[in-house]
Amino acid sequence: MKKLLLVIVIGFVALSASAQVLDIKKRSDVDTNPLNPDGSNRVLDGEKPPIDLYKIISADRDTTYVDTSLTIRRDYRFNYLREDTFELLPFSNVGQTYNRLGYDFKETQLLPQFGAQSRRFFYLDAEDISYYHVPTPLTELFFKTVFEQGQQVDAFFTLNTSEQFNFSIAYKAVRSLGKYQHIRTSNGNFRATTNYHTKNKRYNLRAHYTFQDMENQENGGLQESSIQLFTADDPEFDDRARLEVNFEDALNELKGIRLYLDHEYQLVKNVDSLRSSIVTVGNKLEHNNMSYRFTQDDPFDAFGPSFIASDLRDRTTYQNFNAEGYVRVNQSLLGKITGFARYSSYNYGYNSVLILDEQRINNRLKGSIVQVGGSYEKTYKGFELSGQGAINVAGDYEGNFISAAAGYELDEDNRVEASISAQSLAPNFNFQLYQSDYQNYNWQNNLANEKTQILQFDLRSKKLFDAQVSYTGIDDYTYFGVRENDSTPSPMQHNERVDYLKVKVGRDFQYGVFVLANTLMYQQVLSGDAVLNVPQLVTRNSLFYQDHWFKKALFLQTGVTFSYFSEYHMNDYDPVLAEFYVQNEQKLGGWPQFDLFFNAKVRQTRIYFKWEHFNQLFNSSNQHFTAPG
Repeated sequence: MKKLLLVIVIGFVALSASAQVLDIKKRSDVDTNPLNPDGSNRVLDGEKPPIDLYKIISADRDTTYVDTSLTIRRDYRFNYLREDTFELLPFSNVGQTYNRLGYDFKETQLLPQFGAQSRRFFYLDAEDISYYHVPTPLTELFFKTVFEQGQQVDAFFTLNTSEQFNFSIAYKAVRSLGKYQHIRTSNGNFRATTNYHTKNKRYNLRAHYTFQDMENQENGGLQESSIQLFTADDPEFDDRARLEVNFEDALNELKGIRLYLDHEYQLVKNVDSLRSSIVTVGNKLEHNNMSYRFTQDDPFDAFGPSFIASDLRDRTTYQNFNAEGYVRVNQSLLGKITGFARYSSYNYGYNSVLILDEQRINNRLKGSIVQVGGSYEKTYKGFELSGQGAINVAGDYEGNFISAAAGYELDEDNRVEASISAQSLAPNFNFQLYQSDYQNYNWQNNLANEKTQILQFDLRSKKLFDAQVSYTGIDDYTYFGVRENDSTPSPMQHNERVDYLKVKVGRDFQYGVFVLANTLMYQQVLSGDAVLNVPQLVTRNSLFYQDHWFKKALFLQTGVTFSYFSEYHMNDYDPVLAEFYVQNEQKLGGWPQFDLFFNAKVRQTRIYFKWEHFNQLFNSSNQHFTAPG
């Protein structure tokens, strides 16, 4: 299946008339077309379409467009996630998982999530899917090498068959053997989208389909003797495959299929020179089918006793259906007001009930919720005002969230924004119910909602710096941890408040053809530092040269990036759950990393070369762990 999808995508790439490389850049006016006064995307004979006609439309209907520039931010996003991973610490193999260096607790989804959160970095939700509108066929092909054997690729193609109809098809995948024994990753994300509007643009439809599969071999980390050899940086073990791991017979996998439809119709459209009023009704339908499995040939003693002596097989399934109706009023005086009602059904669990000596563990969490909510946007005397909220009014789970924000542009170089939010959400399903062939990994809990309040200030200044200051307070914080006298993690809920402060600052300095790009993050857990582990300081600094060469035929960028985070109690990883859990016994971090890079742009092609962590050549020891063990 994966090979067939890859062949299809590459075939589209080969048939495309011209290749582009995508990036996101804001448009000031998405309806203006310099080629045609009627606003269509028809290309006049002999004219090359301007780049801002290649539109990218987010799930929230924000329109951006293709950007073919080469910047240091593009270098930061040249990874499998295609995102800036400043607050993430990657594991040793591509597509494996990330440990967190910082947290963002904003959440607007009032239904508990499935679980296996270490795999969700690579899982695309409905909010992550973009739609397109292009005057000519558009393709992107991303390729990057991996460790030992394999490759990572992201191939994309989109086409407007007419002004009204667009479709896209894409496939992102990685297969990497890795440096250590039994740590191969094999991930795939197939996605297909379409969007359509009538000639008068009163009816609009968007839909997508995704099939996603994240398979990871698990080895339980290095054995104690191998850890000593690793930290001593013994040259005989420069080949990491010679280091002994805890086991070589385990695998976990997250799979998911989603069907999504969003269509709307403009009931009223009154537009004149003084005021406008548009009333739109719409409907969203979404179906998700997910599964997570963990398999192991022989039990591992550190996971505790097992019910069976061999061939362990854990499998969790989840089905979710959402149906939403909404009304949106966009009025020039009142602003944009949206109200919605949503019905969600869920079915999470296992095939059979588990009866233990002192407990009966059900096999299913099955039910539904009804949610109502709304949002508001308005620009008033230079202030950009927005707010949104929702509440579960019926069903098995209570939940609500509310947020408000106000932004103001002081001048063309400076903008400030303040926001506040509060939410009450039920913990993820795998905190509430879990079954496994390992005896310690079976539970059914009735947990309180996690209550979170967030206050945030943002500054965007071209002359000063960019800054973000946020305070987060959490009651009934839910996490995985190891109880006293236990050896494996289980769900826990903190009975005191967690207070978390995060300050993030960025500024670039340029002198001629030399640039220094800086990002600094300071964090402090004011209370609850036993359950929320973060480094106090995280920094990334890039010093590089950039200029045009060969009569501007090539744009060159080359330099060094320095990364560092202070020592802290880094969360440990559990392969049975595919979750991270809190540990307070071992501190890790405090080591610098230097990466040399050479980037170039020729026409619309970008080439990236990077030598990661080259400073390890000059070290006599190795403390570079991404999780304990």
